[in-house]
Amino acid sequence: MLDFLQTAVWALIALGVLVSFHEFGHFIVARWCGVKVLRFSIGFGRRLVSRYDRHGTEFTISAIPLGGYVKMLDEREGTVAPNELDRAFNRKSVWARMAIAAAGPIANFLLAIVLFWGVFLGGTSGPVPVVGKVEPGSLAAVAGLEQGQEILAVDDHPTPTWQALNWRLANRLGDSGHIKFSVRYPDSSLEYHMYADIERWLAGREVPDPMEEIGVSLWIPEPGMTLSQIIPGSPAERGGLQVGDEIVSTDGQVFDAWDDWTSYIKARPEQPVQVTVARDGAELALTVIPDRVKLDGGEEIGRIGVAPAGASWPEDKVRRYHYGMLSALNKGLEETWSKTLFTLDSLKKLLLGQLSTRNLSGPITIAKVAGTSANAGWQSFLSLLALLSISLGVLNLLPIPVLDGGHLLYYGIEAIKGSPVSERVQMIGLQVGMAMVLGIMALALYNDILRL
Repeated sequence: MLDFLQTAVWALIALGVLVSFHEFGHFIVARWCGVKVLRFSIGFGRRLVSRYDRHGTEFTISAIPLGGYVKMLDEREGTVAPNELDRAFNRKSVWARMAIAAAGPIANFLLAIVLFWGVFLGGTSGPVPVVGKVEPGSLAAVAGLEQGQEILAVDDHPTPTWQALNWRLANRLGDSGHIKFSVRYPDSSLEYHMYADIERWLAGREVPDPMEEIGVSLWIPEPGMTLSQIIPGSPAERGGLQVGDEIVSTDGQVFDAWDDWTSYIKARPEQPVQVTVARDGAELALTVIPDRVKLDGGEEIGRIGVAPAGASWPEDKVRRYHYGMLSALNKGLEETWSKTLFTLDSLKKLLLGQLSTRNLSGPITIAKVAGTSANAGWQSFLSLLALLSISLGVLNLLPIPVLDGGHLLYYGIEAIKGSPVSERVQMIGLQVGMAMVLGIMALALYNDILRL
């Protein structure tokens, strides 16, 4: 219950920030253009809290927190007093109306820049992408990737960290052709180029994992044999194992690697095993009987309910970056630009069928990710906010009536032909646009429910 409440709070914070900045963009530019703003609302539906400023604008928080709106004085929506006609939105020049419509998405891009700026000011770090294992017969194996190689670049784009490698591979989802890997062997300065052929790579896959799909596991330090977690009520707890115990031997065998030890336990469901541990300077012999657990594929394994203490990363396997005020701002600009291009490319692939529509996510998934990222730390949460802000900016610029991009399309036509688009055409466009937006929202929500 507590986890649910935390997730809900972080989701509301994320949506509140994104919507507030988007609508503030419309609001402030409308004010600059001399348009009277009647209401600034975060959320839709029944107004929960409201107050008025000295300009007569109502600021309100409404019951449904899935968006917001700025209501402006407009003759098309009601009678306007003669002395306020010059403050009506529809009386402003087409260029002023275009500026007001574009201001919301622009505010989202500016927010992303500021958020990324904050992330880079705090410094970033990430594991070096060194190949740990290569799955036989996989794309990586066919390309020639080997254990111990460092992946320097993908398609000539540098990949200094795991995160950078994942992003570069994600850019190739749905593509055909080949992926170029630039690699280096340990203790060598020579760079080698390897190629993996792809054809509509993972085009129909739901929420694909690029690293897993190419068949590569990146290197991580081996955990030790010391226990860091005992699941309450598990065979380990019943057998007397405790946090801090170090596994010395099992059935007389000594295991140096955690994976080898867990494989031994998995192979013995409901069979007593003698586990010798070191505790407080002494060795204790304990008997543990693994539970029989059936996996999704039908395989049955033994499980005792323990986790190892994490191993520390060697300094040469972690890259750390520190930025000053200006260099962090420059990185924020670069990151916003690259993620905007990635979002546009993903939309194109969705339209062309190169990406599955199952990748669309709605409010439930966003809420889960917001909660997870917040638990991971402030930099993770700010990065997520920046990505969501970019997505909101891009989506609102799509030329779909009811979205900002649809209004910009109408105003662009008006600027070219010298007169507004007819009311009939606008009404048809509104109906079509509303159907499209509702359809996309329904699909995203459906995907969310399937993931529960």
